[in-house]
Amino acid sequence: MNLAAWPSPGGLFAPLSPLIEGIPFAPEPASLELLSARCDLRSAGGQRLSFVAPQGDGVDYETRIWVRGEVETRPGNWHDFFNALVWLSFPLSKSTLNACHVEAMAVPDARCGRGRDRDALTHFDECGVVVVSSDHSLLALLRGFQWKTLFWERRLDLGRTLRCFVFGHATYEQLLQPFRGLTAKAVLHEVSEDWLRAPLCEQLADVDRRLASEVAAGRHRDPRAFHPLPLLGLPGVTEANESPSYYDDAWQFRAGRTRRRV
Repeated sequence: MNLAAWPSPGGLFAPLSPLIEGIPFAPEPASLELLSARCDLRSAGGQRLSFVAPQGDGVDYETRIWVRGEVETRPGNWHDFFNALVWLSFPLSKSTLNACHVEAMAVPDARCGRGRDRDALTHFDECGVVVVSSDHSLLALLRGFQWKTLFWERRLDLGRTLRCFVFGHATYEQLLQPFRGLTAKAVLHEVSEDWLRAPLCEQLADVDRRLASEVAAGRHRDPRAFHPLPLLGLPGVTEANESPSYYDDAWQFRAGRTRRRV
């Protein structure tokens, strides 16, 4: 399947669009080779990044990236293919996540269990989304689980003043066939109106810098602190949400306890 021809629900594939438009096929290895040849990215360990088939030599996934710059990528696998695209789209953040994993693994007995910090980082790596808005009230509604107000009553404002940058590669895979209850783990940022008018490439670079800086500073280490974002509530993700009654689904649009701000 050619990903460039796949409909982008609610524009959620936008962060990958500069890459998707430049590849003729996916998720085959030749696409990654084509993309990799255009990039000169480095792992946090200083090695030139490359995407390789699983090696089966016993080297840990995160250690391999740090020491060799090799990201194991199963041929023909959408999950791994999206992981590679996220590496190319958010290289600072992915490198910082890798460095944090390697640092945590160096602690004595750390390999016996991943621990809360690595769990949180992995959750965001798989299912994270960065939500930015120039309207503080929209972010407040998201924090307060006011889903119908956010997604229906403020629908026009969402299109004008809020953007979602999907980071999690598992979420990208799931968006190929969106399903009821599909939820991402969000971190929120308030931005200016000028920021929202900037070219996509500048927005992506800024999101990448912000996220990498936060992770390096020790943030996003509590799995409970992320804000759930039911993606099928966003306009355009599913035709079903074009009716206000769609948001009466209490199983999908759940009330939640107050969470720490992220």
